[in-house]
Amino acid sequence: MTSTTPSASQTAEAVHPGSLDRLLFGDNQFFGINHMSEERARVQAMRFQDIDAINAVLDAAHDEGVRTFMCTTHDRIEQIIEHVRSDEERQTGFSFLPCMPYAHKYANAMTEDGPVAAIRRFLPRNGLVDAALRGGRSLATKDIEGITTLLIDAELKMFEEVRTPAVFLQNIVVDLLLGLGFDEAFRVFHDHVRDRYGAEAGFITMNAPMLLPALERVGIERPLLCANINKVGFRMSGGIDSYQELLEAGRCRMIAMSVFASGAISAEEAIEWVCAQPNITSIVFGASSRANIRNPRELVERHWPSTVPY
Repeated sequence: MTSTTPSASQTAEAVHPGSLDRLLFGDNQFFGINHMSEERARVQAMRFQDIDAINAVLDAAHDEGVRTFMCTTHDRIEQIIEHVRSDEERQTGFSFLPCMPYAHKYANAMTEDGPVAAIRRFLPRNGLVDAALRGGRSLATKDIEGITTLLIDAELKMFEEVRTPAVFLQNIVVDLLLGLGFDEAFRVFHDHVRDRYGAEAGFITMNAPMLLPALERVGIERPLLCANINKVGFRMSGGIDSYQELLEAGRCRMIAMSVFASGAISAEEAIEWVCAQPNITSIVFGASSRANIRNPRELVERHWPSTVPY
């Protein structure tokens, strides 16, 4: 990554709780994901087959002041990065929050290119030999840490020249590791993202009340979590009361997703409720038009004034 990403020596500054924007823009709508309507997801997927349509929405978000993009490591994200980098003003004020891994990417590469070519496609540009040796030694000795760090580097390859203040482990992996009791893997991810990229490690989960103690057991204090947080308890495993207890305890910083409960709550009611919760660092939302970006931004400004600490 370029100097736009802090070095390891700047880690303390990079992971300060106030380093993330209050409002983050998500990517579900671009890749046909809608938790309430399969038909709407299909329509959105067709609309955003054209990369220019995605870039137009991101440009609108930028112009509305929403300048952090929380995204998967989908292959098409690389085209979006190139679009951002093509405009110096946008690149300077725009950040990406990668969320890894994107499992379908690996499956498709194996099918299209075969195993050897697929591996070469995802290896980092810099440190190719080091990465190969690290991976080879890992496979020979079953060194999980080496394999894990190799995969992290591969996933972050496309983000080398843009700002990435935080990097997230996707819930599909987080919750699997949690269920297996493999807590140490969280520490490996946390330390590698911090030490190699000067970024904060974040964890996306469907069960934050269960994840937090696991992270604390391996020494990750006040971690950055991303979970469903909404007034009606939509997809909040463990129940809304357990989440409110977690937030009130102040042992983590939370990025709230699914705040609108896939349309079950009005925007005003949803944001007013979320903004009143303690220890919410940011809200992530998706939208496919400028009007649907402006409305949440104005509501956050109204219900979550900048003088409120988080």
